[in-house]
Amino acid sequence: MVEWRTLPGLSDYAETLAAMEARVAAIHNGSAPEAIWLLEHPPLYTAGTSAKPADLVDPGAFPVFETGRGGQYTYHGPGQRVIYVMLDVSRREKDVRCFVRHLENWVIAALAEFNLRAEIRPGRVGVWVTRPDKAANPDGSPREDKIAALGIKLRKWVSFHGISINVEPDLAHFAGIVPCGIRDHGVTSLVDLGLPVTMADLDAALMATFENSMGATCPV
Repeated sequence: MVEWRTLPGLSDYAETLAAMEARVAAIHNGSAPEAIWLLEHPPLYTAGTSAKPADLVDPGAFPVFETGRGGQYTYHGPGQRVIYVMLDVSRREKDVRCFVRHLENWVIAALAEFNLRAEIRPGRVGVWVTRPDKAANPDGSPREDKIAALGIKLRKWVSFHGISINVEPDLAHFAGIVPCGIRDHGVTSLVDLGLPVTMADLDAALMATFENSMGATCPV
């Protein structure tokens, strides 16, 4: 059984990371069950293992934390649901690529609960939505904005770090970085898209769609 925990207020990043690493060790040695933590952080930037210094546009805007997760620069802050997933991948498909696809499909399924069609794109990290309400790209293709980011790390086949979904963050805060190294697309949120979704609404959707999204068969 996966233990779900919703943390109140704004969680200190360094303290949360230390607690997450301790929980990963406990899951690996069998002294604690798998866990999913739902929380918010104060405004900050995190740098993944592929982060490029040039993508930190405004290093003085918010604290910057180096992390061991995959990916590049991301923003966390109030109004963004951060989902830390501490799951034993060895008890599932024991395939990192499949595990990431399951997580992406979980986000897509949760957003579909609000009649929002979200998708993944080859060569781009995260989950995206098409913006027909915005002017098309110079090549005529529709604009697409990112609504969720994903970056994980595995330690002895137990995952940590995870997912962030934009509910109602201050989107101007993303201007201090090049989110995930992608310069030619924007960032959006559920409220920015005109959906009056609360954190509690999103949490309920995440819980409702988790089991079916994390099935035994690797997504295509």
